[in-house]
Amino acid sequence: MCVLRRVLLLWLFMFWQGGFMFYGGVVISVGAEVLGGDFEQGMITRHVTDWLNVAGAAALAAWIGDLLLERRFCLKRRCAAWLFLLVTLATLAWLHVMMEGHIDTERPRLIGRAAFRDLHTWYLRISTAQWLASIALTYWTLQNWRKADRDAVQDPGQDLAPS
Repeated sequence: MCVLRRVLLLWLFMFWQGGFMFYGGVVISVGAEVLGGDFEQGMITRHVTDWLNVAGAAALAAWIGDLLLERRFCLKRRCAAWLFLLVTLATLAWLHVMMEGHIDTERPRLIGRAAFRDLHTWYLRISTAQWLASIALTYWTLQNWRKADRDAVQDPGQDLAPS
């Protein structure tokens, strides 16, 4: 059951952060080229980010189980990184709503281009900080799993999850 839980956690996390990286690194550029501009691509991106936020919430919810069940190593760092990811996810969702307020979908155009650009700059900065924190959380989680597995090998009667 431990391995299955870990695999599920990693798949949820890869879906969230891998989706973010692929979308940001490939889809946005290709979409802008095919659709004829950044605004046109942005009309798609505004819906995709909603799903990225849902994926992030699912991954962070699953990570609670790991933090509770596998507390051997780096717990404070992992909890701090998890909390940072949660705060950045909430902040990105809030910024998304604020940016939506600057989009006139009927015409389509931006209302208050400078304000939108400022919000979008913060969105990109926070997304980058979130991505870096996700790397740290993954690293510390893998370290924790390695320690838990080594401890289990040294003491075969011991369960991988603490009592």
